[in-house]
Amino acid sequence: MLQTLLLRSRAAAFVKSLRTPVLKKKVSDVIKLSIGGTVVFVGINLYFKNEKFYDTWVMPIFHSVDPETAHNLAVMAAKYNLVPEAKLKESKLLESRVVNLVFKTPVGLAAGFDKHGEAVEGLFRMGFSFVEVGSVTPLPQPGNPKPRVFRLKDDKAVINRYGFNSVGHEVVHARLSQLQPPGQRPGILGINLGKNKTSEDYVQDYTQGIASFGPIADYLVVNISSPNTPGLRNLQHRGKLEKLVDAVVDARDNLPGPHKPPIFLKIAPDLTDEDKLDIAAVVRRKGRQVDGLIISNTTISRPHTLQSAECEETGGLSGLPLRALATKTIKDMYQLVEGSVPIIGVGGIASGQDAYDKIRAGASLVQLYTALIYHGPPLITRITRELEELLIRDGFKSVSEAVGVDCK
Repeated sequence: MLQTLLLRSRAAAFVKSLRTPVLKKKVSDVIKLSIGGTVVFVGINLYFKNEKFYDTWVMPIFHSVDPETAHNLAVMAAKYNLVPEAKLKESKLLESRVVNLVFKTPVGLAAGFDKHGEAVEGLFRMGFSFVEVGSVTPLPQPGNPKPRVFRLKDDKAVINRYGFNSVGHEVVHARLSQLQPPGQRPGILGINLGKNKTSEDYVQDYTQGIASFGPIADYLVVNISSPNTPGLRNLQHRGKLEKLVDAVVDARDNLPGPHKPPIFLKIAPDLTDEDKLDIAAVVRRKGRQVDGLIISNTTISRPHTLQSAECEETGGLSGLPLRALATKTIKDMYQLVEGSVPIIGVGGIASGQDAYDKIRAGASLVQLYTALIYHGPPLITRITRELEELLIRDGFKSVSEAVGVDCK
């Protein structure tokens, strides 16, 4: 009983002491120091792009909201330069000239992230050597109903069925026209073109995009491989593809002025052997021909290894499960065209080794997107660093020397 009374007395004295000005100040200082220390800790880790910090803290915060909201927040962060600047050292080993454009590194951002041309400068700041905007459709369209994008966390993958949601040519053109002109930017700008869902003239949709964006793009992409626009993938068949390629090449060649951006064709990974032969034949024609291929878009296949509950959602699958299929398609097409046109390799890249595998399979450049959702901006620097280390290890004097070595 006496001990209890003594404890109560001491507790009362402690509470009373908290009211003194000196102790109040000490408590306040401790709180301020704790908050300040937390802010400094977060700031340092963000500034130096601490990978573990992003994996443990930053990305889980983004994953606490629905995927499309998280995507929009990430675009806004890049738009307003709320992203750390990559401190990449210049490397002659990683630099290459592809379609007469100089790429500081082979690592770029795939279309689908900055659909509306809002964040190009911030994305260059993050360390991408080149950024691809879009897909952009001639007229604004809302895309498919929400929800339309799903994280497959257990598989390090994403399924999306956005359906070319776009603010249209006019708005995107106005935004991108504010950037420095071709040749004066810190990186290479690609513009990915799509067709409107209800359009009855697919050729006009693409040629309109060439005419609109040709003067400001470093390169243009004719996207005929998204699985989320009805009938789009049919344009990969030989007859329609020849008609489209003839039209877009003519539209590019007829642009006013000396600037004639190269045109890439973006194809699907879900191609039959006959499809691949047809595309290769069109690409290798003399006269009107595209300048390169982007391989590949998302897949409509569903590997049996998928673990996530969302794996049955309709749409295109990207990320880790696409990696092997995309690499095989790159290798097949590189062999069919006999290395005559450059390839940009996309699909499941989350490490320097993944990028290196696609380069050895025939890709001159690589793009990533889905892996960013799981690892954040530090991934760009890591992939670039690891890729350089692998090239040095295998005795290559330039990244161009490694292109297609597994096909020779």
